Amino acid sequence: MIDLKDKKVTVLGFSRSGLAAVKLLLEKKAKVFISDNQDSPKVRENIDQLGKSPVQFELGGHTKDFIKDSTYVVTSPGIDNKAEVLCWARELNIPVVSEIELGFFYCPAKIIAITGTSGKTTVTHVTSLIFKKAGFNSFALGNIGNPFCENITKITDRDFVCLEVSSFQLENVVSFKPKVSVILNISANHLDRHADFNEYFAAKKNIFLNQDKEDYLLINYQDKLLRTLEKETKAKVIFFNRDNEEFNLNQSACLAIASVFGIDKKICLEVFSQFKGLEHRQEWVKSVRGVDFINDSKATTLDATVWAFENIKKPIILIAGGKDKGIQYELLNPYLEKKAKAVVLIGQAKDKIRKAFKVNIPIQDELTLEGAVKTAFRFAGIGDCVLFSPMCASFDMFTDYQERGKLFKEAVNKLDA
Repeated sequence: MIDLKDKKVTVLGFSRSGLAAVKLLLEKKAKVFISDNQDSPKVRENIDQLGKSPVQFELGGHTKDFIKDSTYVVTSPGIDNKAEVLCWARELNIPVVSEIELGFFYCPAKIIAITGTSGKTTVTHVTSLIFKKAGFNSFALGNIGNPFCENITKITDRDFVCLEVSSFQLENVVSFKPKVSVILNISANHLDRHADFNEYFAAKKNIFLNQDKEDYLLINYQDKLLRTLEKETKAKVIFFNRDNEEFNLNQSACLAIASVFGIDKKICLEVFSQFKGLEHRQEWVKSVRGVDFINDSKATTLDATVWAFENIKKPIILIAGGKDKGIQYELLNPYLEKKAKAVVLIGQAKDKIRKAFKVNIPIQDELTLEGAVKTAFRFAGIGDCVLFSPMCASFDMFTDYQERGKLFKEAVNKLDA
């Protein structure tokens, strides 16, 4: 553990993960400084939660003087790694770490870290359920929506942490060292922020940067690029998803994780049979006049939307769009040709997506998500499915994918009102 008592630590970005980091730092008696480039009601609300805690903060922008003399700078995943404030930190030789790294400093439990382009949240959640079913105390944390730092005081050395980690959280790895790291898949993503695929892939590989021969790296065998990582790690490599068609990729990953800790396969199968899915991930909302509505707001990649198309058997009216992440939308064309009856587009990326879709079906723009739901419903008939699977980030119109999914469900519920 690192002793930060009386040490200055600056937290950049004061959303939920930033608030969790600050609370942990205050508990460790650090001198906490908070810097956010916004001065919003949400940031002010988070500051109010600190009460009379001895913190200093600057809002509405970052300054070099504010961060100088920091022992660490803890950065939010939402801050670009090339942002000026992080460049200042490096000029001043201040280590830059994520909230995940800060949590690792104080975590006594074994960590199972899970990353990949798609499927991370489901595997993290289901793995945690498996450990609980096997009689262990387990936490599903990280990019799944539960900040690591927020839960540190509840965790003991007998527990397990199933930790979803994104490329943004892995960019600034210093000492982060999970007992088991898992890479589910890899394809181009977040190219609006990463310079290219190689930079994105390099961030993902940081998940096993500090692992040694006592640790495990679990790799999807079907992904040829991931198979090359066996030569880059010191950890013991276990391949999953070889040729077993009985289980999908996510289930294969969960089984492999369980096997490392000797958990009986029967326990995994029981959890699989009881698992009904997660909110915002191919979540069935309701049927309106014979039309099913599926909330897949968490689908921020092409692969996630392809997965939805492969798992839905009915004709699809797709609602997509949002903040572009450099995705090759044209790769969805074969799936549109087979299953889609129409497409409704929203958000900043709608023009790019429309140009990429070379299919002979109606494609219509809408300004709001509620308008998109109404238009998709008009295109649909009995036995069809309206699928909200954006393939894009949410930040052009919404706070996050959760808010986006919630508003989709509210719009669907209004159809019968």
